[in-house]
Amino acid sequence: MKIIQLTDTHLMPPGEMANGIDPERMLRAAIADILARQADADLLVITGDLCNHGDPEAYALLRDILAPLPMPVLLMLGNHDHRPNFVAAFPDHPRDPAGHVQSVIDTDHGRLLFLDTHEAGVIGGIYGADRLAWLNTALEGAGDLPVTVFVHHPPVADGIRHFRDISLHDGGALLARLAAHPPGIRHIVFGHIHMPLCGTSPEGIAFSSGQSCTHRFIMDTELPDPFWTGGNPCYRVLFLDGRGFRAFSAEVGEPVVSRAPVCEGP
Repeated sequence: MKIIQLTDTHLMPPGEMANGIDPERMLRAAIADILARQADADLLVITGDLCNHGDPEAYALLRDILAPLPMPVLLMLGNHDHRPNFVAAFPDHPRDPAGHVQSVIDTDHGRLLFLDTHEAGVIGGIYGADRLAWLNTALEGAGDLPVTVFVHHPPVADGIRHFRDISLHDGGALLARLAAHPPGIRHIVFGHIHMPLCGTSPEGIAFSSGQSCTHRFIMDTELPDPFWTGGNPCYRVLFLDGRGFRAFSAEVGEPVVSRAPVCEGP
């Protein structure tokens, strides 16, 4: 299975900038590259912070930008989003009975879980008892294969000072519930931190983040107020198959002047 991950697209109403970057231009470039090079993907996921302020005009723009994609699209909420405006723009997007934007997809390589950590007025994330009850049911019905989890806020300690107080405010409940799943967790995929990160939790669960498609940080784990910077639009290509889970990062830029040689061997 081939999955495209975009994250932290932070769209503004048309023509407006976010942190000195034009998020519309960045996302359109990424989508054009996906259409040209990754149109065979089985699914595209945007792991939250779809829009910078949750404006209705920004969600309408997102709908327009995503319209040409041939594969199914799964959208997730982050702390910058606005649930009522999102639902108004995407009324048919899957939600749980409580109205949270979370769902499951069953595949030949295990269940995919898409979790909603958005809470209005909270800059970090919340995954409370009502959402955990939905997760219990989703895990109980997941079968005997490990599950792969998509979520905006990392449920693990990322070690980045800027995000120390705006992370997932759940006291470790989400990670503990995932760790207790008998068939295991294949991988946790998240966004929120705007930079690449990969690792393993103390419970032995592998995790990784996508890099923001728009503004990102100049990496400094100790600064509470790191500098924003620009860069190429980017996304990840995730493979889930009989060989496990693999993630490749793709940046959209001008081609270089030469190609690598073909390497052949035994």
